[in-house]
Amino acid sequence: METKHLTCIGCPMGCSITVEMEGSEILSVTGNTCKRGDIYARKEVTNPTRIVTSTVRVTGSDLTNMVSCKTEHDIPKDKIFDCVKALKGVTVKAPIKIGDVLVENVAGTGVNIIATKNA
Repeated sequence: METKHLTCIGCPMGCSITVEMEGSEILSVTGNTCKRGDIYARKEVTNPTRIVTSTVRVTGSDLTNMVSCKTEHDIPKDKIFDCVKALKGVTVKAPIKIGDVLVENVAGTGVNIIATKNA
């Protein structure tokens, strides 16, 4: 049996969660004070994902030469570096509005990169 200790990021409480596993089967999740903790722990030990935030270059803006962006949804944790690498050479043309898709299907994840700031 394997024991994994996690700090939950599902809500601001930051519960210390313990997951007991036998191979890839989850036997128990303890320490969470809300249902989000249970959901987070099960996902984290079987298929961890993250939202990626970054910036990309902007041309044609009087306000800035960079715009903040993020993945529209979480992506597999092992695709984070591929995602960041794909954004390295991206330049978008102003005007940019919050929520605009800047890159479609980043790094083959099926997830878009969207603007988080107007430019």
